[in-house]
Amino acid sequence: MFKKNIVLIGMMAAGKTTIGFKLAKELKYDFFDIDAEIEKSENKRIVDIFQDDGEKYFRNLEEKMSLIFLEKTRCIISIGGGAFLNEKIRKKITSNSLSIWLNWKIKTILDRVKKNKRRPLALNLSSKDIAELYKKRVKFYKMSDFRVNCENKNKNEIIKKISKLIQNENNKHKN
Repeated sequence: MFKKNIVLIGMMAAGKTTIGFKLAKELKYDFFDIDAEIEKSENKRIVDIFQDDGEKYFRNLEEKMSLIFLEKTRCIISIGGGAFLNEKIRKKITSNSLSIWLNWKIKTILDRVKKNKRRPLALNLSSKDIAELYKKRVKFYKMSDFRVNCENKNKNEIIKKISKLIQNENNKHKN
């Protein structure tokens, strides 16, 4: 395996943490979820950080934490849904990591977001607002190295697809 990190990007509720954790186990990489790392460092849930300190404060933390963890090697890193929009984070990912977009149809994202009350941005947004957010973010997600269509696939199929992409990248770099 090459020493690059694998960074999972995509909308909230795309499965970045779940897939990342399982993928890291399979590849014997370390796994880091940036949102979880922020919660640990602040001793506060993301939703509370948003409520108490605001989105700007959160985005600054997200940038700082992402840049720290992107310095590591041989890691699977799950970044927040909005992190890839940050130019500093995106440049760092581009320079030393392989970015993989977990892509779902907007309807699936909406269904998944509604089931989870831990999404601070989504708490006060309508389905239309979330769809608008998705449209705004997609142009950045398209800058990723790879797009994995997750629709109608289970976790194991998604992980298998990502593993194959990584293996193909490894083979390219061996030659």
